[in-house]
Amino acid sequence: MPKVELRHNESQEQLLRRFRKEVMKSKVLADVRRKRWFVSKSEVKRIKMKKAARRQRRVSRQVPTS
Repeated sequence: MPKVELRHNESQEQLLRRFRKEVMKSKVLADVRRKRWFVSKSEVKRIKMKKAARRQRRVSRQVPTS
């Protein structure tokens, strides 16, 4: 769990901004959102395969500029 302490001469807004950055870096919110609904292992596998196929199409579309 992210934890930040108030630094000397630091405003509450700066502290909150640092805390939000720490939360984003630790990926706590992404994990909570992902676990919000149950997704079967086969569904996860199908989604990963779909993403990989999209990524491959995107890479193959790019033309090298040499």
